[in-house]
Amino acid sequence: MAIVEITYRYGTPGATLRPRPLDAESARLRLNEGNRTFAALLEGMAEAGGTVHRVVEIDARDLGIHPTSRGTPGQLPFAAVLGCSDARVPIELIFNEGPNDLFVVRVAGNGLGDDVLGSLRYAVEHLRGSLRLVAVLGHSGCGALTTAVDIFLEPSGYLSLATNHALRSILDRQLIIVQTSARRLANSFGHDVVKHKRYREALTETAIVTNAALTAYAVQQELRGFDPHDLRVVYGVYLLESHEIWAPTRSLTKASGLAEPPVDLASFIELGEEIVGSDRIASLLNR
Repeated sequence: MAIVEITYRYGTPGATLRPRPLDAESARLRLNEGNRTFAALLEGMAEAGGTVHRVVEIDARDLGIHPTSRGTPGQLPFAAVLGCSDARVPIELIFNEGPNDLFVVRVAGNGLGDDVLGSLRYAVEHLRGSLRLVAVLGHSGCGALTTAVDIFLEPSGYLSLATNHALRSILDRQLIIVQTSARRLANSFGHDVVKHKRYREALTETAIVTNAALTAYAVQQELRGFDPHDLRVVYGVYLLESHEIWAPTRSLTKASGLAEPPVDLASFIELGEEIVGSDRIASLLNR
């Protein structure tokens, strides 16, 4: 069995530190490339017989331990990431980043509540000198979306949540996504799709990517006008099984990496068709 060693290292003589991205597109490309590096590392682990190494070089100034550092180091993230609280999705690790590179906000189901929006607005207002991108990251098998799907399929389960206002505030937002996703699957595969043995899984995965795209769209709208530079927002889904970021785009049914969300109703409808037509969703329904 192979061993994976991931080392965060600073102070390496002659090490070349990566400059922070200067614009949104270079920030998106860096996150995508970092994820591909991480996914390839774990894929190579299955093929290797010894130890697989990866070193992430860190600027000592980001930790306040450089000989020239004075006082507390400043925050210099180039991207803010809204992710799920799921412990299987270590944000910095899957993007091949170190400390002070990402401003991370995590909440179950990566939904856009007031606290989340306030945190993102803080980042935009106070960290705009380095911040270039906001990414909304869902993940496969999300517990919050799975619970919402189960309640949608068996509404009586909602009764147990009647007095749990904190949990309801999360699930109520997700149920709208699930209902929309169910209609899209029925339109594409027929109303009998609900009888398919993997319908629950297909509905969950459709809702997960729909939720990420809609949240990214909502963040873009909420920050518009608040940010004078019109900060760019992207979205994607981290696949636990392959360790890759996936998002169907409006032009491709099969895509990898963070993508821009739809901008209007027509493009949301088009994206919905791309989601259910993607290899990932269609394969669950044997199509």
